[in-house]
Amino acid sequence: MKLSSKNLESRLDTVYDAIVVGGGMGGLSAAIYLARYGLKCLVIEKGRGRSLWMQDLRNYVGLDPETPGRDIIRQSKKDALHWGADTLNGYVEDVTDEGETFAVKVKVGRKDSTYPVFRSKYVIAASGIMDNLPKTDDMQNVYDYAGYTLHVCMICDGYDMWDQKAVVIAGTEGQINAAFVLNWFTPYLSVITHGLVDVSDEMKAKLAAHGYPLYEQKITKFHGENHKMSGVELEDGTIVEATTGLINMGSIYHNHYLKGIDGLEWNGENLVTNDMCKTTHDRIFALGDLKQGLNQVSIAVADGTLAATQIWRNIRRAAKPRKWEENISA
Repeated sequence: MKLSSKNLESRLDTVYDAIVVGGGMGGLSAAIYLARYGLKCLVIEKGRGRSLWMQDLRNYVGLDPETPGRDIIRQSKKDALHWGADTLNGYVEDVTDEGETFAVKVKVGRKDSTYPVFRSKYVIAASGIMDNLPKTDDMQNVYDYAGYTLHVCMICDGYDMWDQKAVVIAGTEGQINAAFVLNWFTPYLSVITHGLVDVSDEMKAKLAAHGYPLYEQKITKFHGENHKMSGVELEDGTIVEATTGLINMGSIYHNHYLKGIDGLEWNGENLVTNDMCKTTHDRIFALGDLKQGLNQVSIAVADGTLAATQIWRNIRRAAKPRKWEENISA
């Protein structure tokens, strides 16, 4: 059932088998499997996740390469509802371990917000990350190219930068090193630091040795049309010619709601999990970008399958077996 502020009270007394935090491809994969296992699940989605940035999903088996991420999300949400999952648009504020259940506090609505609390036996953290973008006075100009010809994932989109003039936009000196990996796909690279990095002489020498120009000024504008980039304008008026680019400025992890849970092992901002996506807490699972590993749609979808299956196994093994009991009362 699709929940909203108008009908969510009907579920406040429900103890879900699992609450999935995040309605991206990993979270919806988990929800579909949980629902088809006959388990009660709720997907809580804050909206505008990383999947919506994918204008063309070119490396996923069986899909048209021009399939946008939003279409997959729309269909997957429809499927989850069809199989019996509940969904809710909201922002998870906090998760509290109550022993046998978790209390999940959700902010619903931007105006006149309410803060309902839902309960579940398991929590699946699938809220993902959001890539940092260069901040400019006209962010719409950035959005016009991000996810089209201005990429955030080299593994996903390196092929689409093959032998093109490309920029690497980095927020730290360590992030500049992406240029020395991206050169597998194209050697025609320029590095832009957006005024954020005090670049060492050693790094400058390394870039020069590879023939990669370094620009340390702030970006003011991306040039191009119809989402196809042609160059990057800097604050001194310089225009760096480029038809594509890689933003490598780090990410914001949406994992705040788990920071108060005891027993979780972290590696930086990533949760440590086993091969079934279970964290070091027996009833918390983590998918996709929130766990260690590759940040890929294919990985997140598989993670959702693994986590849902392990939860089903746990619940099934603790339940009484179903038996064929013939009705002989007639």
